[in-house]
Amino acid sequence: MGFCTAATYHVPVLLKESVDGLDIQPDGVYIDVTFGGGGHSREILRRLGPEGRLYAFDQDEDAERNIVDDERLVFVRSNFRYVKQWMRYHGEEHIDGLLADLGVSSHHFDEASRGFSLRSDAPLDMRMNQRATLTAADVVNNYSQEQLASIMHLYGELKNARQVAAALVSHRQQQPIATTGQLLQATERLFAREREKKEAAKMFQALRIEVNHEMEALQQMLGSACQLLKPGGRLSIITYHSLEDRMVKNIMRTGNVEGRAEKDFFGHINAPMQPVTNKPIVPSAEEQEQNPRSRSAKLRIGVRLSPLS
Repeated sequence: MGFCTAATYHVPVLLKESVDGLDIQPDGVYIDVTFGGGGHSREILRRLGPEGRLYAFDQDEDAERNIVDDERLVFVRSNFRYVKQWMRYHGEEHIDGLLADLGVSSHHFDEASRGFSLRSDAPLDMRMNQRATLTAADVVNNYSQEQLASIMHLYGELKNARQVAAALVSHRQQQPIATTGQLLQATERLFAREREKKEAAKMFQALRIEVNHEMEALQQMLGSACQLLKPGGRLSIITYHSLEDRMVKNIMRTGNVEGRAEKDFFGHINAPMQPVTNKPIVPSAEEQEQNPRSRSAKLRIGVRLSPLS
């Protein structure tokens, strides 16, 4: 089996812990819905037997450079929101586990032309799927002030979301906001000096989530995963911000992303999933030092319960 090198593409976060969380069965069927550099997929394949299968999803064509030469792996170039449809297409009714490393890969941050990073002045793009049409420039130049304020509040959790939206509208009336540098210039007076980078990063996060419809895709994927899992099957999900983490925590505790507990006649919560650990697993101090992207990471592991009799 020949493996492509992908060390420069993306450093996998919580590699051992997340794959341990899947409790790999050698002949099982697994999905890595965020293939990226292939690090997590390689580790899953290392633990699978000859009869095991792994489906790897990624909507970014750049990830295809890292496809592993292994007959047990099927690569699906698609958004993970369609995981259930693709499993049906491949004849898989149920799976033994699903792994997701959410958020933006280090490759996207390092590739300046993609417009994900504050570090360089680049076209305001932020599309994870380059075939998609909506860009961050479209959002900041065409959305209404009210829509922009809503995005900044909901997805960026910015306290001054209204002021940020007003600044963007004011700036674009003079000239279109076409680059990351122009975006920062339009809003620089709104962020306190000591928190400037952190607050600007929240603004970038809000735009990225809107451009890629991340919350809707995550909700759809988690619901499908819950349905696909066999009893005893595992979810192993790495999150990077509170919006993602809340949805993952809720699905594992109540079976839905809203956290709405459904109870039976006797008042017992009717949850199809159960968390394996009460608290999320976080990277070691050593990993955080070596891989700064991991500093906000949280790993949650859930198990599919047996159907109620």
